[in-house]
Formats: sequence, C-alpha cells, structure tokens
Amino acid sequence: MNNNMESMLDTYLYEVNSLLDSLDEMLVADEKVGDFSTDDVNEIFRIMHTIKGSSAMMEFGSLATIAHHIEDLFFYIRDKGIDSLDTEHKKELFNLMFRSEDTLRGEVAKVESGSPLSENIDSFAEEINVFLKKISNASSEEASADAPESQPESAAPSGVSMEDSLPEDDKAACFLHIFLEEGIGMENLRAFMIVNSLRECGVELRYYPSDLETNSDTCQEVIENGFFLAFDTKDMADQGVAVLQSQNHIRSYEQIDAPEKTEDKKPEASASSQPATEAAPKSAAAPQAKPAAPQASHAPVKQSLLSVNLQKLNNLIDIVGEIVITESMVTSSPELQLLPRDSFDNFMKSGRQLRKLTDDLQDIAMSLRMVPISGVFQKMNRIVRDMKQKLNKDVRLTIIGEETEVDKTIVDSIQDPLMHIIRNSMDHGIEESVEERIQAGKNPQGEIILSASHTSSEVIISVSDDGTGIDPDKLLAKARDKGLLTKPESEYSRKEALMLIMLPGFSTNQTVTEFSGRGVGMDVVKKNVESVGGTISLSSEPGKGTTTTLKIPLTLSIVDGMKVTVGSSIFTIPISNIRQSFKVKAEDIILDECGNEMVQCMDSFYPIVRLHNFYNLETEVTSMEDGILLWVEASDRSYCLFVDDLLGEQQVVVKPLPVFLNRYSLKTYGIIGCTILGDGNISIILDILGLHTAAIDNK
Repeated sequence: MNNNMESMLDTYLYEVNSLLDSLDEMLVADEKVGDFSTDDVNEIFRIMHTIKGSSAMMEFGSLATIAHHIEDLFFYIRDKGIDSLDTEHKKELFNLMFRSEDTLRGEVAKVESGSPLSENIDSFAEEINVFLKKISNASSEEASADAPESQPESAAPSGVSMEDSLPEDDKAACFLHIFLEEGIGMENLRAFMIVNSLRECGVELRYYPSDLETNSDTCQEVIENGFFLAFDTKDMADQGVAVLQSQNHIRSYEQIDAPEKTEDKKPEASASSQPATEAAPKSAAAPQAKPAAPQASHAPVKQSLLSVNLQKLNNLIDIVGEIVITESMVTSSPELQLLPRDSFDNFMKSGRQLRKLTDDLQDIAMSLRMVPISGVFQKMNRIVRDMKQKLNKDVRLTIIGEETEVDKTIVDSIQDPLMHIIRNSMDHGIEESVEERIQAGKNPQGEIILSASHTSSEVIISVSDDGTGIDPDKLLAKARDKGLLTKPESEYSRKEALMLIMLPGFSTNQTVTEFSGRGVGMDVVKKNVESVGGTISLSSEPGKGTTTTLKIPLTLSIVDGMKVTVGSSIFTIPISNIRQSFKVKAEDIILDECGNEMVQCMDSFYPIVRLHNFYNLETEVTSMEDGILLWVEASDRSYCLFVDDLLGEQQVVVKPLPVFLNRYSLKTYGIIGCTILGDGNISIILDILGLHTAAIDNK
C-alpha cells in the first residue's frame, strides 16, 4: 500500500469510527425516551449515506452494502415520518440498529487488522429488507383505510401495462421510462426513493404509477414494465437525467418525447405544475427542506477541527522535549561564568524569556494530545444497555465529568478496564431482582455512577454502584480456600482484603456466566491500569454498594520528578509517588524476622530499600543519619527508599530506553525510562511499583 492509499485508509477509519460513535450515542439516548426525533432520523440517514459512499470508494463491499440498506430504511422513515411507526416497530428498529452498528464495527475491525471482510451478508441485508417491508405494508394499510378518496387520482394511469404505452399526462413535455435491476426487492419503494431524490435536487416531476409508496401491488408492475417520470419541460427532464446518474439500482432508462406536444401547452403546464405537485402524496414533499438543516449546523464545527495523525503529534512532543533539554543545557553551561557580569545578566534575562516560551510551547504541544474522556464514557452506555436486556435488570448509568481531558494514549488504555468494572457492577454488584432492592429500602432502579475529575497531575475516575457491596470476610474465606493468602487472615486490613479480588483466578461468582465467573477480569484491569502508571483501589460497604477508583497520570510523556543522588548516579522519582521525605536515626530502624530493615511512619511500619545495595552502586553514604529516606507509594504498595541526597524538583521529558537494552529486562528492576538533565547527564526514572516487586516481593 502506497502512502496515498495509507493516508486515505487512515482518514476513512477515523471518519467511520467517529460516525459510529456518534450513532451509538444517539441510539442509546433515543432508546431511553423510546423514540427517534426527526433530527436524529435525518442524522442517521446522513451517517449511513456517508459510510456507504466512503466504503464504496475504498471498495469495502460489505460495509457499503449494509450502510446502503440502512440508508434505504431511513429514507423511507424520513419520508413517511417517524410517527408512522408504532411502539412495537420502534422497539424492533432500535434492536435492528444496534445489531447493524455491531455488524459495521465488526467489519471495520477487520479492515483495521487487515483481515478479509465478510463475503456473504445477504442474510443480514434481508433482515433489514424484511423490516422495511413490514413497516411499509403497515403504512400502506393505514393509508388505504384513512384516504380512500385518493385512489381515483392514482388510478388515472392504471392503463400503463404495456411497455410501449405512455401514461396519460396532457401536461408532460417529456417522459423518462426507467427499469430497475432484477432481484433487488421492494421495487415500488426503491422507485419512490428515486423520485424523492430527484425532488430533493429541485427537479419538478410527476411519477406513474402514482401510488408507488402506498400500493405494494405496484411492485410487480415496476418489475415487468418499469415506471415513468413526467416532466413539463425538456430542460427539467435533462436535470432529472443528470441526477439519475448518481442513483443506485437503475438498470436502464429511456427519454421519450410526449406525442403531439405543442408550444401553446407550455404555459398551461407551467401554470398547472403547482397543483400537480400538490396532488402528489404529502409525505413525498415533506422532507425536501429538512436534510439541509443538520448539515448546515455542522459546517462551522468541521471548519474549526483538523484531524492529525497521532504519530505526527508524538514526533512533535519528542522535538519539543529536545528543545526543553537543549535550552536547559545552554542556560546551565559552565562557560557562562566566564562572561562579564553585565553580559551574564543580560544573557540570563534572555534565558528566562526563552524558558517562558519553551514552557508555553511545551504546554501547547501537550494539549494537542489531550482529548475529552467522554468518548470512552459514552461507550459504557452501550455496555449497560445490552446487559440490562440480557440480565433483565433495571439500571441507569449516570455520567459526571465527561468533559475531563486526558492524553490520547491514556484514553485508549483505560477503555477495557472501565468495561470490566462496569460489567462487574452490573453482573454481581446490582441486586438480581427488584424485590431484593425494595426489601433493602432502595430505589427499584439501580444506579451506576461513572465520574471523572482531575488534579494538577492525574485524572481520578470512579465507578460506584448502589448494589449489594462486597463482604471482606467472604473474600478472605474464598482466598483461603484457593490458597491465595500470603499471611494470617487476622493481619489483613479491610483495604487489603478488598484488594484480594484483583488476584489472578479470583472470582466471587459461584457459576460461570456470559459476563463473569471465570476468574479473569479484575487482575487484567489492575495490570492495564498500572501499565500506564495508574493505580486502582476499592472501597465497599455490604448492602450499600462498591466504589472502584482509578488514578491515572494526565500524560506519560512529561512528569514532575524529584532528582536524588546515589553515589555518582542521579535518579528521578515521580513526585506523584512521593508521600514524605525525612531523616532518621539508627535507633529508629528495626529489623523484621528475616533481618530486613523497617521504619515507622504514621503508626505503620514500612520496609526500607537501600538503592545503593539494590543497584550495587558505590557511595560513601551508608549510615542512616547521613542519608535521607523517601516514603513512596504506588497502587497498594508503600515503602521507603534510602538515598544520599535530594537535588530538587524538575519537570522531565520521559525518554524510552534504547532498544539494545531490551534484552536486559530493565523494567523488571524498577527502571521505567530515562531523561537528559540540563548539564547533559542522564538520569534514570524509577518505577516505584516495579521497584517494590523486584526489591521486596521477589526477595
């Protein structure tokens, strides 16, 4: 694939995924009220029309076919009006649209992975056609019952049964005789869609048979003899021909001049064209002005947004990071001390201005990667909706703080963890029946609250439910039966007992269901959250509900760090992991039963990791009185680091480790990356959680 095609594919995938996200959000919102608004019907038609066109251009046949059938369906609904569907039809339509969205997403996923698309989607296309036929038959029955007096008007051209005969239309100057492709189904409705497409383009015409949209018996007539379009002028017919070039399912058409047409009839035709249009079914003319409205409202938004490849943003961040490092190297160069006092002051004044500009540049570059978390949050609506139907539970999802912005990489990585947590809350958080909730004095409808907020350095996401809650004693008993306890039960705090649910293979469900019970889920959630530098915690009260809290860094590219020295080496520890720094005396240190050093902080004892011992570094600072202890915390791990000295806080650009170091598995030794300091030295960035695993857990 050349660069142009790859760029087109990226644009296509971005557009289609955005449209499907918009569709999903729209469907979930409309299903809650049990009806589609007119604007949403028009919007869904536009979405499917766009997906059909772009998929056909990319030669993705299955996507184009599905979108085209849904477009036909909503063309009819848009024309007849959504109110023409009864409650049962609307319920079927919602289910059909959700299945259609899932099918389209499945095909898009195949495009993204390079897998072959589905070759046979006839069964699903037929399902859409069957539903269209069902609602069109119901509509035609109502029309025949409510407006019997309209039949004489439609019966006027009933003599059109022979291929060479023209409709009786004295005002027509020209006819178009159109034949549709064989076997497309519902030929009368497809012919009527072509008529409406021409009218929306400003073409004035009459059509025969004139009861295409209400009389399903005309389907066979269209198959055998085609259908006719009548125009008052040849110029109008030429416009119609131009529009027909873009229509689907047309096998052939022929332009025929009306017999014995004289010039003096033209004014009559022009004067009578308005009544002729009025004689056409009102539903055909109704949507003419509507489709333009949603497009016009979206135009300003499209002009103000620009889609940029994520890799280009990554390259920009790298360059900005290099500028920041270079600026720091220049302003801290020792050669500056050789300058005269006045020259040095002037240089530093310019340096401070440069620092301000580089800080602004860095902030702007970082903001380009920040996206609202609403995209992920809205997808949880679909999870709740599907599980409500399958589990027969009445639950509402309340979303708070969806405008919170997070780095694009972080947003992509938290979607799966959130999905698992929401599923857990739905499956065995919320009570099984309404009766249980009423007996517990709760609202019959359960509630899950998904909220997001951010501090200066991290985003806090919480998922709360008002269900049964989690009993720590039951978790301890379950863990004991499975042999997962690492210390006596009496020594587990409430928080530690709740975190047992994060262990691999742990499940509180007694039976395996579609959603849970296999012991896979929360351990994966914990791993995924920690992979992006986040932490996860649980709080629960039996009978009242459970809250799962995720703390995620705003970005992984730049961190606020504390520089520390160990011998001649400089390490950087993320500020978000540091709780306190303090000095101790030798008598404050105690030893556990294995001889490991521990120190007391806030009425609890924490293990001590001497960095010079762990990394085998030479240093003169080995006595506790001479060095400094840093109390650090990550996830549910908390301990103290012994270092020589603190150099100060600095915002650093995170650089990945060189590829040739991968064979040494440095990440398993608590090293997450590195950064370049202002003087050109390299500082290792420590992974506090990984360091605990390597230095304490694996001892």
